[in-house]
Amino acid sequence: MTEQFQHRARKRFGQNFLHDAGVIDKILRAIRARPEDRLLEIGPGQGALTEGLLNSGAQLDVVELDKDLIPILMHQFGNKPNFHLHQGDALKFDFTSLNPAPNSLRVVGNLPYNISTPLIFHLLQNANLIRDMHFMLQKEVVQRLAAGPGGGDYGRLSIMVQYHCRVEHLFNVGPGAFNPPPKVDSAIVRLVPHDVLPHPAKDHRLLERVVREAFNQRRKTLRNTLKALLSSEEITAAGVDGSLRPEQLDLAAFVRLADKLSEQPIAE
Repeated sequence: MTEQFQHRARKRFGQNFLHDAGVIDKILRAIRARPEDRLLEIGPGQGALTEGLLNSGAQLDVVELDKDLIPILMHQFGNKPNFHLHQGDALKFDFTSLNPAPNSLRVVGNLPYNISTPLIFHLLQNANLIRDMHFMLQKEVVQRLAAGPGGGDYGRLSIMVQYHCRVEHLFNVGPGAFNPPPKVDSAIVRLVPHDVLPHPAKDHRLLERVVREAFNQRRKTLRNTLKALLSSEEITAAGVDGSLRPEQLDLAAFVRLADKLSEQPIAE
């Protein structure tokens, strides 16, 4: 990279630039982009993945927050007809503005750790537009996304993402693959929105509320953590044992609790 286009990673943007060619190739092979694909890359940084994605022939939109990276990206890729750059915050980006067909958008990103969870929830609001998502995240976050009931990693993030998506923890990436190296291990995760929700809730917002309340005090039993929402009798009527802790319940059980809450009369 020429002196003119050198860029230092910025702590406030959570930037750790991927530079390991072997890891880049492994990620691109996991994505397997095709010319007919519609790709969206969040936080392209210095373009480590961008070049390989563009070489697939797919249409690629990228969203980059750091204004200083815009000239670097335009210098590298601005002459490619399948490259479209949007300067802005991915947390506020309107994905419908890309006019993607339903179930068509393939989202890719080496996500800053400080925004990864809210960004995933933002994307899930548009799950009907998305075919799949491949993210580089903190390994601990990927373990939480993929966790099943019973373990310490299992919680609100696991349940709400698995409600919408199939989660695959693909492989881990060490700190040395980045510049500067982060203080944590990373991992690649694939999220694939369900064609048909396996456990649809009557009211998605009530499910979020029940899960949030349950895990606010995850060491307590459900009859204690949910007492402001559901009585012991209502929990039992939903087919759930109120003496269990929240981490012992699967997604289907949380949906039954939310559906039971939806039966309550709305206060005038």
